[in-house]
Amino acid sequence: MKHWTLACLLGAALLAGCSSSDKSKDANGSGSTTGGTGSEIGGPGGAGGAGGAGRAAPGTQEDLVQSAGDRIFFDTDRNTLTAQATAILDRQSSWLQQYPQVNVWVAGNCDERGTEEYNLALGQRRANTDRDYLVAHGINRGRIETISYGKSRPIDAGSTPEAWAQNRNAITSVK
Repeated sequence: MKHWTLACLLGAALLAGCSSSDKSKDANGSGSTTGGTGSEIGGPGGAGGAGGAGRAAPGTQEDLVQSAGDRIFFDTDRNTLTAQATAILDRQSSWLQQYPQVNVWVAGNCDERGTEEYNLALGQRRANTDRDYLVAHGINRGRIETISYGKSRPIDAGSTPEAWAQNRNAITSVK
């Protein structure tokens, strides 16, 4: 009987040690800034819930992700904003107005198709489009730096239309 009790206690301790509550993962199980379909909580580019446990510190990258979404997506060979992209940028603009001390990077990205030169130029146009929208909505241009990674930093390494769609983006990051 002693051995049975000891074995049960040991088993419970092992199970408790294996449990995890990794809050750095988003709703898709991806890291908050580097994988999956982005770091949206509650859907593509969606905002997270209001307050409570798991809420990020105000003015941080995690707060931006939870409150506004950190990335927008583009159609093939385009740098024009979709309705979904403008909704996310509207939330980013409001968030940036709430934290005037925060500066950001906007990185433009492309899928694997096309030449390196073409994709670097397209990625820059995407980053600039994102920045220009934020500036037009009241954010000081000096708070936003842009960069293009072209096709060198894919979110999804696959060679499928779904992977390409995830890689055609502009990602906003707190500096």
